[in-house]
Amino acid sequence: MKDLTQGSIPGHLLRMAAPIAIGMLFQMLYVLIDLYFVAQLGDAAVAGVGTAGNVQFILMAVTQVLGVGTMALIAQAAGRKDQHDANLVFNQSLLLGLICAALTLIGGYGFADLYIGTLGADAATIAAGNDYLYGFLPGMALQFALVGMGSALRGTGIAKPTMVVQVLTVILNALLAPVFIAGWLTGKPLGVFGAGLASTLSVAAGVAMMIWYFVRLEHYVHFDRTQFAPQLPVWKRILAIGLPPGGEFALIFVYMGVIYWLIRDFGAAAQAGFGIGSRVMQAIFLPAMAIAFATAPVAGQNVGAGIAARVRETFRSAAAIGAVIMLALTLLCQWAPEALVRPFTHEADVIAYAVEFLTVISWNFIASGLIFSASGMFQALGNTIPAFVSSATRIVTFVIPAIWMSQQSWFELRHLWWLSVATLALQAVISFVLLRREFDRRLPLLQPRTAAANADA
Repeated sequence: MKDLTQGSIPGHLLRMAAPIAIGMLFQMLYVLIDLYFVAQLGDAAVAGVGTAGNVQFILMAVTQVLGVGTMALIAQAAGRKDQHDANLVFNQSLLLGLICAALTLIGGYGFADLYIGTLGADAATIAAGNDYLYGFLPGMALQFALVGMGSALRGTGIAKPTMVVQVLTVILNALLAPVFIAGWLTGKPLGVFGAGLASTLSVAAGVAMMIWYFVRLEHYVHFDRTQFAPQLPVWKRILAIGLPPGGEFALIFVYMGVIYWLIRDFGAAAQAGFGIGSRVMQAIFLPAMAIAFATAPVAGQNVGAGIAARVRETFRSAAAIGAVIMLALTLLCQWAPEALVRPFTHEADVIAYAVEFLTVISWNFIASGLIFSASGMFQALGNTIPAFVSSATRIVTFVIPAIWMSQQSWFELRHLWWLSVATLALQAVISFVLLRREFDRRLPLLQPRTAAANADA
């Protein structure tokens, strides 16, 4: 465990964010690698992978429930120097992850046809989406184990092992993708299904590596059979913190689903352009998201230790660093959007749609950075409901106007992107106001732990 209740807060944020960002970047490369090789199969294949990839937001919603709850409780326990509680939370989160993995496989294979059929622009897109999802669903289920173990390490202030595993699994995916998609070496191309299968095998290898690390090297939290029996009070603690962030990702699934539905009349090229543009946007978001991911354990340990001043300083530092990063990324998307898109397609119409998306949507990057930092603070404080409330406002401010606009004769895709920019700016203001209120309510109640108390623990 690394003690984050002492030392430079910006230093802690940057030291944790660096391996987190690298790990997240390589994790995002799963999708980008698939897109690169799948793009050789045509627009319908790209649109199908993008549509099926949206299912990952539902998966991320559920993994966030476990990951955020686990990380926040372990960080607070580490701040209190309560190793027994940290280990209990870890083992119970793994049990919950096994249950969720089984439900993912049942629900995924049971409802894939219905979901892809609803959003696909044409028969070829629907077929490609189903093939990709069938190949990747086992990998999606295995991600619960990866998230559980990675979140536990993050709560203790350790990020490098997770980063190393993510890098190695993405390298493996890059090697397997052309083998399965294009049939390199085997002479048996599996197409879009092969893209999903390559990712599944890579995730399985990552799970094996993380298990090895915990068995051989990790000591603060570890596998304990005696703590693996269901304990509902611990489940409630994890879910109380984790459910709202999971709801946030579920809302992203709704937003993305609405967008794919609204733009399907523009054809497969529009869906492909949006799919590529949104994946590129997610990739370049990673540095700011990494700062937010580092914010939660740094602030969480200080909440557990009862040091209110360091909690406030964590947010100020995270917001400032995030704003600088997001400003640089905004300028990048304004100056060279085509360079970010062209590696994934040579189709002129697809490039045009993706470039238009990035050029407009990049104006909300700074607001997004503030939202990320605020969400990390809500996790650290142990009350994630305000972050969910902030995200839910976009059901009213974005989804309803977007559906209305799509029915107008003058509707163009750029109207949808500008609406997103405006509503995300409003969400950033709401998040900041709610966080200020949470600080005023909770920080005065924190009691610093004395040296004697630490010794007793």
